[in-house]
Amino acid sequence: MKGVIVAAGYGTRFLPVTKTIPKEMLPLFDKPIIDFILDEFEEAGIKDVIIVTSRRKKVLEDYLDKEVELENYFRENKKVELLNFIKPRSMNFYFVRQREMKGTGDALLGIKNLVSEDSFVVAYPDDVVLSKPGLTKRLIDLYSKTNKNVLAVRVENENLSRFGVIKPEYDGEFLFVQEIVEKPPVDKAPSNLVSIGRYLFKKELFDLLQKDFYNYKGGGEFYHINAINTMCKNKDVLAFEIDGIMLDTGDLKNYALSFLKYLDFHPEGREILDSFLKRRK
Repeated sequence: MKGVIVAAGYGTRFLPVTKTIPKEMLPLFDKPIIDFILDEFEEAGIKDVIIVTSRRKKVLEDYLDKEVELENYFRENKKVELLNFIKPRSMNFYFVRQREMKGTGDALLGIKNLVSEDSFVVAYPDDVVLSKPGLTKRLIDLYSKTNKNVLAVRVENENLSRFGVIKPEYDGEFLFVQEIVEKPPVDKAPSNLVSIGRYLFKKELFDLLQKDFYNYKGGGEFYHINAINTMCKNKDVLAFEIDGIMLDTGDLKNYALSFLKYLDFHPEGREILDSFLKRRK
C-alpha cells in the first residue's frame, strides 16, 4: 500500500517564512513536521510514499535525499554519531508537482497513475497526532477488517464551522459516515465529530473524482468531498475517533500551541519548558 502526503500548498499563513521554507519543514522541537507523518507511515509498514509538491517545495526533495557531502564530512572529522540524524529512510519517494493550486481533488487526480494497489493512505501534514498505534496503522487495520474506506475524526466543540463535520451512524460495531458537511454553521452541524487529515481510500475514488472533474467549472479549488459523499451513500465509508495528542500545525497560532504541547510531551523538551516556566514565576 502506498502513502500519499499532500504538501503543495503555498503556506500563506506562515509568510514570510514559507516564501523559501516549506511549511512541512517547520520544526516541532527536534524534527520537521513531515517526519511525524513519515514515522507514522513507517510504523504501518508503508515503503512507497508519494508526495504532492509544487515548484516552491524543492527543499522537501533535498531533505529526503541522501546527503553524501555531509556524510563524508562527518566521517572525515570523526563525528560519526551525527550520521543517524541524516540517515535516509528506507522508503521510496515519488514527487509529483501540482502545477496550479486547484485543491485536494486535483492533487489526488494527479497521482492516479502511480497507485496500482486497491487502496492507498492520504495524510495532510497540518494534522499531527501522537498516538500508539499511529493513525495510519489504525486506518489500515480497520480497512483490513471491513474493506471499507476509512477516515479519522476527532471531537470539536468550539469551531465546527472551520471543519468538515460528519453525519455519523452507529451500527453497534462500526461508525459509518452518512455524509461530510463542509464548514457548516454551528446550528446546522450534524455532530461534533470533524474529519482530520488522515484517510484510507479505495482506488474507486479516482473514478469518482474524474466524474466530478468533468463538471468542474474552474475559478476555485476542486475538492474531494463530493466523491467521499458518493461513497457514503453506498455505506462504504467508516470513521474512527482518534486518541492521543492532537497537534494542529495549520496556522501560526495553532502551530505555536502545538510546539508547546510537543515540548511538554518530549522528555528533553519538558525540561526546557519547565525551566522556562520557573523563571517566569
